[in-house]
Amino acid sequence: MLLTMLVAALSVTVAATGCNPPQSAPDWPWEEPDPGTGGGDSSAVKPRYVWIDASANFSRYANSRENIADDMKRIAKMGFTDVIVDVRPSEGTVLFHSVKAPAATWLAAWVGGKYGKVERTADFDYIQAFIDAGKSAGVRVNAAINTFVCGYRGLYGVPDNGPIFSGDIDASWACMDYKDGNVVSSYTANVGDAVFMNPVNQDVRAYMLDLIGELAAYDLNGIILDRCRFDDTNLGCEFSDLTRGAFEAFSGSAVANWPADVIPATDAAGYISGTPTTLQKKWLSFRAKTIHDFVEAAAGKVHSKNPKIRFGCYVGAWYSTYYLSGVNWASPRYNTSLHYDWAGNDYASYGYADHCDFMMLGCYAAANSIEGSGEWTIQGFCRQGKTLLCGDTEFAGGPDIGNPDGWNRGGCGDRIPKVVEVCLNEADGLFVFDLCHIRANDYWSAFEKGIGDYLKK
Repeated sequence: MLLTMLVAALSVTVAATGCNPPQSAPDWPWEEPDPGTGGGDSSAVKPRYVWIDASANFSRYANSRENIADDMKRIAKMGFTDVIVDVRPSEGTVLFHSVKAPAATWLAAWVGGKYGKVERTADFDYIQAFIDAGKSAGVRVNAAINTFVCGYRGLYGVPDNGPIFSGDIDASWACMDYKDGNVVSSYTANVGDAVFMNPVNQDVRAYMLDLIGELAAYDLNGIILDRCRFDDTNLGCEFSDLTRGAFEAFSGSAVANWPADVIPATDAAGYISGTPTTLQKKWLSFRAKTIHDFVEAAAGKVHSKNPKIRFGCYVGAWYSTYYLSGVNWASPRYNTSLHYDWAGNDYASYGYADHCDFMMLGCYAAANSIEGSGEWTIQGFCRQGKTLLCGDTEFAGGPDIGNPDGWNRGGCGDRIPKVVEVCLNEADGLFVFDLCHIRANDYWSAFEKGIGDYLKK
């Protein structure tokens, strides 16, 4: 999961209106799942999710069913009802049975203060081990995949890793980025960066839908898409000839100077400067439609394979600048153009919340920004999420407890009960990233107390 804190903001047009009336109520063809025990709490209504990143936890779980089982019991004891297990890390290899993608035999991670390769020599089914342990502990298991990535550029002497480097997928699938005035392949991304695939490419989309279908064969509670977006390091992501043709067909006219007429070279490394042009608004709508249509197809793939599996996405809660990722995660009934001057009149049409059964909002504010309003407080992120989603889907909100300011220094156990209270009051559930930070900072008892105290109220 990308942990970049997006703090720059465009000017906004303030309006009092929120969501348009629904055209029809969602008609999901399944019953809501049992809330689960969550450590004995069968009466709880709101779920509590903890994310388990693949790389960050690989040294503990890659070769040990016992460690998986032990930690699932500890997770239940803390009061969490669900885990979200990363089974397609940013390398693009997988931790489930697949005939389409290579297995993850090693991942790069920090272990004992050093960055290096963590090998997997065990042959047990990684995600199935979590499913089995979850059933025993009374914790529901959801799987997450990093979607439009295909490799990771190594650093500190660790080699590149992923199917684009091993030749399992074609190098032409990598995004073509507008960088320093030139269009270059993200295959040559900076070390320490994920290589993104082009979401416009139909071969890429078919490949990812096949992987999602394979994952849906497991007895999971849910499947969540992470990095289901364009690369969000800048607006220069994806200016291939293929994408040019698709955009010109979408906009109804040719672009004379590609890509400079869409994004000036000076803006490609960041945000749109000044007042957005009509062409730029069309570009943002085109990108949002690209991701919307894939999410719709992915939801259909999951539900056609197993209608009992819930489908959802992880997104960053900083909506005011999330256009950088090419994603409109709001309800299509939320009229974005009334609130943000970068959105065209059609931008709302590409909100995909109504295709999700649930959603994870990364409310990644600093440790001293728990309560408040607006973006960049945990409470404000959750409140804004409720407004943007218009009731189209349930969402869990919560912090990254290891990277933003304050959290990165540890020693924040006393803040966790307030985080739990705020998120469960304001959202439909609690979401915490990541289990590795709970372990590293010994927050086990802090979450057990925070969740326990909330449930007693």
